Amino acid sequence: MNRRTFLKSIFSLSASAGLCGISYFAEAQEVARAVEEKDLKNYLHRMANFDTPQPGDIILKDQELKLLKSSLSRLRRVQRTVGFGNFCVLSFDDALKFGRNYSSIGKFSKQELEFLDKTFHFDAHDYGFLGEKPVDKLTASISRKELVKIPRTGNFLFRGDPHKKYLKIRKELGKKVYLTSGVRGVSKQFILFLAKAEANGGNLSLASRSLAPPGYSYHGVGDFDVGEKGLGAANFSARFAETGTCIKLREHGYLQLRYPENNLLGVRFEPWHIKV
Repeated sequence: MNRRTFLKSIFSLSASAGLCGISYFAEAQEVARAVEEKDLKNYLHRMANFDTPQPGDIILKDQELKLLKSSLSRLRRVQRTVGFGNFCVLSFDDALKFGRNYSSIGKFSKQELEFLDKTFHFDAHDYGFLGEKPVDKLTASISRKELVKIPRTGNFLFRGDPHKKYLKIRKELGKKVYLTSGVRGVSKQFILFLAKAEANGGNLSLASRSLAPPGYSYHGVGDFDVGEKGLGAANFSARFAETGTCIKLREHGYLQLRYPENNLLGVRFEPWHIKV
């Protein structure tokens, strides 16, 4: 029985036994509180060790793991063909077209398509990812007219508030801050999520603690990541929180974080993620 069902049953019993006196209800509350505290401790342990397999993780095996690897490999071939920047905003349907039209990529098989469809529509809450799903269609596309390409980054931002916010950050913080990840379509999020899962033996729950599953990323609707020049891959680690850039972002009020420290969304702390 999961925590929510357990708590519901506890309070249901205490309500139905109301005539027996207050002591029963008080005892039920104590039991419920103990369950919540235990669950919270377990949750915080998982998040403190987000990159380590945990009991209850959903891990693909056998045929599904093979399909993950073959689908990821084909998506990577699409990415190499269209270029990394263009792939960030490539729709899923267009990725399939490139597979059909380029022998160097190869057509996505029926089994791969079924796997990708299942992965997109899977309820990420079962992974432990409790964020919302801002992109609910596998075939969602992004119009190039809505985008601005940011020079020397290989990334795009949506016109309007996201682009204005980035320009304001650059103006106030200087050229040491730069865009590390902008708009991501469904295809790009597939690559990131599946690559993390593949690197960890098909562990989808572990992947979801670091990367939003396809459809669940706010990069698809406006959010973006920034980093400090010279820090490299560490811009996506806890080290970024100690940089002068991150300190200035906080001082200027830009760190209204999508995934703050010790959040209860099942996602690691992301001080580099700018919420729009």
